[in-house]
Amino acid sequence: MELHFTGIVVGVATFLIIGLFHPLVIKGEYYFGVGCWWVFALIGIASIVGSLLVENVIVSTLLAVFGASSIWSIGELFQQRRRVEKGWFPKREKK
Repeated sequence: MELHFTGIVVGVATFLIIGLFHPLVIKGEYYFGVGCWWVFALIGIASIVGSLLVENVIVSTLLAVFGASSIWSIGELFQQRRRVEKGWFPKREKK
């Protein structure tokens, strides 16, 4: 019997990538506001294009997941602004 770990590797890495973007969105909105959305867009587009150019299935898949998570984070950034306005998260005081 032969075991194939590709699915498990991709699943665990996807879980970690999504977990990485949660605090990035919170910190990004806190320090830069929603004006940093373009950084997520550039990273997302670059990662998705990179996934098309990489031959290795695992690396290509993880680049696509990273890119999609980055693009998804743009919407979450604007949602985070609403959560801050509701008082669910702290607002950064301007000095």
